[in-house]
Amino acid sequence: MSIEKIVAKQYRDKVNQAVSQFGSLAMLPNYGLPQEGWLRTVRTALGMSGTQLAKKLGVTKARISKAEQDEPHGSVTLKTMQTMAAAMGCKFVYAIVPRQNVEDVIKERAIEKARAQVKAASTHMALEAQSLSKDQLEYEIERVAAQIMDKIPSDFWNDE
Repeated sequence: MSIEKIVAKQYRDKVNQAVSQFGSLAMLPNYGLPQEGWLRTVRTALGMSGTQLAKKLGVTKARISKAEQDEPHGSVTLKTMQTMAAAMGCKFVYAIVPRQNVEDVIKERAIEKARAQVKAASTHMALEAQSLSKDQLEYEIERVAAQIMDKIPSDFWNDE
């Protein structure tokens, strides 16, 4: 196995670990994020007032309210989240997690690319009265996708 493939596998393993640990959480409302946001939810769960949190941070209560209002809309900064979490005795966790494991994301894309390649070739073959059956087409798509996944081309994520 080449160094490039070993490094790619290490990255995939790290991301897949995040998928298994955090895959059920999400930032969008109704997908794991409390409606009022994590800042207000945790602060309330701790029994801490906005004024008390503001005092710990050396800011105004209005600043706390603004951050809590901004969070559910995604317009609070990561630094603010981290600082406020620390002031509440918490840690801020930030991650970009695929909806499924990395191999499945890559396979879906490879099949999409393969389907486009096979369709183009199939069109030319049909013009020459050499069209493939549906089963042959599916076999070719799987074969080409496997080749693509084995050696991911530089244009893999380009949209044609």
